Amino acid sequence: MAIVVDTDVLETDPEGYLVRIEDWSPDVAEAMALADGCELTDAHWQVIDFLRGYYAEYGFAPAVRILTRAVARRLGPDKGNSRYLYRLFPDGPARQACRYAGLPKPTGCI
Repeated sequence: MAIVVDTDVLETDPEGYLVRIEDWSPDVAEAMALADGCELTDAHWQVIDFLRGYYAEYGFAPAVRILTRAVARRLGPDKGNSRYLYRLFPDGPARQACRYAGLPKPTGCI
C-alpha cells in the first residue's frame, strides 16, 4: 500500500501506517487526515507533536491509557482525557493520532 503526497509515493502497511518513519512530514499527516475526512487543527497538532516527542524519548508509541495520562501531565487535564482525545481522533486516539504522526501502531492496539 502507499500514500501519495505531492509527487512522492510513500509506502504504508495494510493499516495505513508509514513503513519508514523518516518519510513523515506535516504534509503526510495532512494527506492522511484528508483521506479520513478530517481537517487537522491546532488541537490535533498538539497531540501529534506530543506523540512524536514521546516516541523520540521512549522509542515506542503509547497505547491509549498511557497516552491519556501523559497528555494530561504535559498538556493539562482538560486535554488529557479520553473524551477530548476521541473527539479529535474518533478512530482511536492512539491508533489514528500515531498514524498521522508517522509512528508505528501502538502496542496493545487491535
